[in-house]
Amino acid sequence: MSSGKSWDIFCNVIDNYGDIGVCWRLARQLSLEHQLQVRLWVDDLGSLAKICPGIDPFADIQFFKGIEVCHWVVSFPDVNPANVVIEAFACKLPESYIQNMAGLETKPVWINLEYLSAEDWVAGCHGLPSQHPRLPLVKYFFFPGFNAKTGGVLLEQGLISRRNQFQQDSLAQSRFWESLDVSPRCTDEIRVSLFGYENSALASLFDTWANGSQSVFCLVPEGKILSDVTRYFGLNALQTGAAKKSGNLTVQVLPFVEQARYDELLWACDCNFVRGEDSFVRAQWAAKPFVWHIYPQDENAHMKKLMAFLSVYSKNLPQETATDLRRFWEAWNRAAGAGDLWHAFWQHKALFEAHAGQWANCLAENGDLALNLVQFCKSKL
Repeated sequence: MSSGKSWDIFCNVIDNYGDIGVCWRLARQLSLEHQLQVRLWVDDLGSLAKICPGIDPFADIQFFKGIEVCHWVVSFPDVNPANVVIEAFACKLPESYIQNMAGLETKPVWINLEYLSAEDWVAGCHGLPSQHPRLPLVKYFFFPGFNAKTGGVLLEQGLISRRNQFQQDSLAQSRFWESLDVSPRCTDEIRVSLFGYENSALASLFDTWANGSQSVFCLVPEGKILSDVTRYFGLNALQTGAAKKSGNLTVQVLPFVEQARYDELLWACDCNFVRGEDSFVRAQWAAKPFVWHIYPQDENAHMKKLMAFLSVYSKNLPQETATDLRRFWEAWNRAAGAGDLWHAFWQHKALFEAHAGQWANCLAENGDLALNLVQFCKSKL
């Protein structure tokens, strides 16, 4: 019988940092917390290098933080498959690799790690097998999710306690801002992190913040929305570290930082705008109010996912609060009207903060995706 000790994770980068962000966190957890040998195949090492500054974007094979990182190229090498094979986010494994899997006496456990969704049908499909049409191989669908009938979401050991300690330590937060060359917090300031796709709703939101009575300090990590920020200030470019001011709004561009420090950014801000899947989950662990910019999909499938999440996330909120939350999230995702709805959204700040903490605690009760995945695969070996 296979030991299940070796794992291959395949990641085809589509969402720049979301796909590889999830895969890297998973690889690290499997290695650190479960002592597994993990080989990560990724087609875009440049995206991985952005969130892991020690990665060489030009190396075919490298070892970094206990993970064997391999550049996934079209001309795929002839390698022995691992005991467990993760096909992340429905990417297509190389045909030669699949043939090698089929040729093994003990077939690998083949997992299709799907995208995160709160839709009702997910629980019914989680864990289902799919027989390969030609080869003696079975692939299992593994769905992350928000209840105990799914695979849960990634939650590293000690993450909650580290978050609590950081959020209760003003000195640690001051050091964090200093390390990013960001000024200390001011009294009554709203500090916001803004990570998102291109969004034409940004101008109206910035106008509202600039003309509001309360100071807003907006921190923008490098990314797609930076072009809209640049355009808002009438510039051709904004470099990392640059700060611009308009009325009561101050905007500063942040460099990409490794994942642990991005977590701290989310923990330290009052409200976090996030995008895709990885930062979306991390914002939930931050236990702070947040706004999700979901990755656009054909036929508005992303809006169905957005509404499904809003339905479960706002279930225990008062109706007016839930309505203002939904309206603002919709406006941000439909790229229209976010500025007009900000004040209605933010008037619920205290409720959002309390709810975010309760939500994170409930989410933790569903278990950790990495552990759930390990247990599932052990049952199939």
